Amino acid sequence: MRFRNLIAALAVGALTVAPAASAQTSSAAKVDDSTLKTRVETRLMNDATLKGDNIVVSVDKGVVTLSGTVHNQAQKDRAKQLAKVSGVTDVDSKLEVESTSPSTIDKAEAKTKKGAKETKDATVKGAEKTKDATVKGAEKTKDATVKGANKTGEKTKDVAGTTGEVITDSWITTKIKADFINEDALKDSDINVDTNNHGVVTLKGTVATAAGKARAEEIAKTTKGVTRVVNTLTIGPKK
Repeated sequence: MRFRNLIAALAVGALTVAPAASAQTSSAAKVDDSTLKTRVETRLMNDATLKGDNIVVSVDKGVVTLSGTVHNQAQKDRAKQLAKVSGVTDVDSKLEVESTSPSTIDKAEAKTKKGAKETKDATVKGAEKTKDATVKGAEKTKDATVKGANKTGEKTKDVAGTTGEVITDSWITTKIKADFINEDALKDSDINVDTNNHGVVTLKGTVATAAGKARAEEIAKTTKGVTRVVNTLTIGPKK
């Protein structure tokens, strides 16, 4: 009887100890999230195919989440495979592939548009500067031409017909006096011819008749280069 009671007691003790031992084994096998994260990051970092990729690892209750970007689909699959270390219950891969990422394409398009706009703005500004420079150059040329023409006009009033002789005040005076000598209506006249201010002729002195006075004025007016005639001739005998 005592032997049976001893066996029963040992059986009950074994049943009581077994769950505790099982719980200790389960607790020892469980790995905390921080350790899992370190293990996964180390595996990803040491993998040659994932060099240069931007992968972020987070772990919550044994579930690994991968985020960031990789260059292609093969790298995405490779990262997910490497994340399955001992203790990990699941892997959630949110990695984006750069070549097919809409955000990457949008950024590239935006960059291209920005570059095109900057080029256009630079072209427009360059064209405006060129236009302004051309206008200013034309204005300077025009001013220089006008000034040159004015100076030339001051020096030379006109050119006499086909002879190419330059008409000056002195030339006008000489020409009028020569024409007076050959004019019958002006015989016995004493006429002084004075030309200044680029073609203004003043006639002074005496003529024998009114017809002579009118003829002298007519000769002076029809002489090349004459702009105005001031006739102060008096009618009377030659002094």
